[in-house]
Amino acid sequence: MPARPVPTVPDRPLEGRVALVTGGARGLGAAYVRALHAAGAAVVVADVLHDEGAALAADLGDRARSVRLDVTDEAGWAAAVEATVEAFGGLDVLVNNAGIANSAPIEHYSTAKWDAVIAVNLTGTFLGCRTVVPVMRAAGGGSIVNVSSVEGLRGGERLHGYVASKFGVRGLTKSLAVELGRDGVRVNSVHPGLVRTEMTTRIDTDAVPIPIGRAAVPDDVAGAVVFLASDASAYLTGTELVVDGGLTAGV
Repeated sequence: MPARPVPTVPDRPLEGRVALVTGGARGLGAAYVRALHAAGAAVVVADVLHDEGAALAADLGDRARSVRLDVTDEAGWAAAVEATVEAFGGLDVLVNNAGIANSAPIEHYSTAKWDAVIAVNLTGTFLGCRTVVPVMRAAGGGSIVNVSSVEGLRGGERLHGYVASKFGVRGLTKSLAVELGRDGVRVNSVHPGLVRTEMTTRIDTDAVPIPIGRAAVPDDVAGAVVFLASDASAYLTGTELVVDGGLTAGV
């Protein structure tokens, strides 16, 4: 029997695709934007930090645009998707990355703290998925990548709203994967561990027992997002891709 050819991954696996990344102006989001763009996609940077998003898009050139987007705003979502389709003719990939965190002991964890983090992290992800699905369905498919966290797999002291929101993103991902598979729309979640960004500057990363020996940098996670956006993951939906250097391996 002749040997089967070894499948190859193209250098630009997202050539001709269009991606929208929320919270894309800096940190992990900016790393996702750059990685998707390098993989061949046209990319829309969606963020409340519009000046920073516009600067990133300008740096990338013709295959990049920016839109101001508050992910808790339904009308804003409709406008962002419409602008994406108008600029590039479609929308193949959504990366729901925008997120915030806050903390307090439970007896001091206010309703305002809870509402704020749930609104951005969970409701914002829900609104994004709901808005893009008709476009992806009409095109015959697409990929939604929802950014959860290792805190969507385990508890975290004082992080009550954040943990609840990230578990919610994980659950929403699975329900959408079940519902949308027949439409060719894949929905997966990424679960980063400790990543060196502006959100983690107060954490002593050297004190965290990570088996691989260091905290991640944004580019460590970006490859996972490109993988889930591309046809290399064509048979994956409802999957949790953990990118944590082994942090949760012993849990």
